[in-house]
Amino acid sequence: MAMTMNGEVQLAAPREAVWAKLNDPEVLKVCIPGCEELDRTEDNSGFRAVAKIKVGPVSARFKGRVTLSDLDPPNGYKISGEGEGGVAGFAKGGATVALADKDGGTLLTYDVEAQIGGKLAQLGQRLINGSAKKLADEFFANFARAVQG
Repeated sequence: MAMTMNGEVQLAAPREAVWAKLNDPEVLKVCIPGCEELDRTEDNSGFRAVAKIKVGPVSARFKGRVTLSDLDPPNGYKISGEGEGGVAGFAKGGATVALADKDGGTLLTYDVEAQIGGKLAQLGQRLINGSAKKLADEFFANFARAVQG
């Protein structure tokens, strides 16, 4: 099952500060819902992650790798990754993140494409999309607090 999602969030911080936080594993770890581990990879190209996520009746611990590419500091990057959740299934996808100066702060825009399979895919598009939107909203609320903190 494939899905797409996009959005934007206005942050009351300069673009350079937002960029630094987007690349800080300690900041990201506290912002990602259900994140248990987030460590930079040895080659510095991304992160290894473990997150516990519940979607409807399915709860799983996903282990995966996230890679950053098309780095354009402090304007944006592409983030891609995949995770395995055992019997719950898998998730993989990517997002383009762009930062722009706006209203004395930074406008962060994102476009996400993801694919899921296994039990998760059997839950239905509406439940998956609703859960994905909720997780994204929670991440960006947490991230806005971290940036402005």
